[in-house]
Amino acid sequence: MDVKAYCLSLPMAVLDYPFGDTPMVIKVNKKMFALINSEGEVSLKCEPLQALAYRDMFEAVSPGYHLNKEHWNTVKPNLDVDEELLKRMIRESYRAVVQTFPKKDREGYLRLLP
Repeated sequence: MDVKAYCLSLPMAVLDYPFGDTPMVIKVNKKMFALINSEGEVSLKCEPLQALAYRDMFEAVSPGYHLNKEHWNTVKPNLDVDEELLKRMIRESYRAVVQTFPKKDREGYLRLLP
């Protein structure tokens, strides 16, 4: 799966490089929901209890690298997280960020989410 392409397929997602050439940062409304490093690892925002559960269940999932470990996980490619689960994790990250928007803005983003 092309993680970058999937992230950018979400409503109003944009690519940014605020830290230089890497990592690629995918944002919605100027807030990041995914970071993709040069090894293809993707860091995603997650609810704290779900973040811990993913780490316990999957070898590929670890605390977010250089991020708030309570709210971010890093997923290594080609291990035990399949494509559908990774897509779900990406959508969860997107939703977690959008939930912080004012209610009038939030509903428009979420209504467009697959």
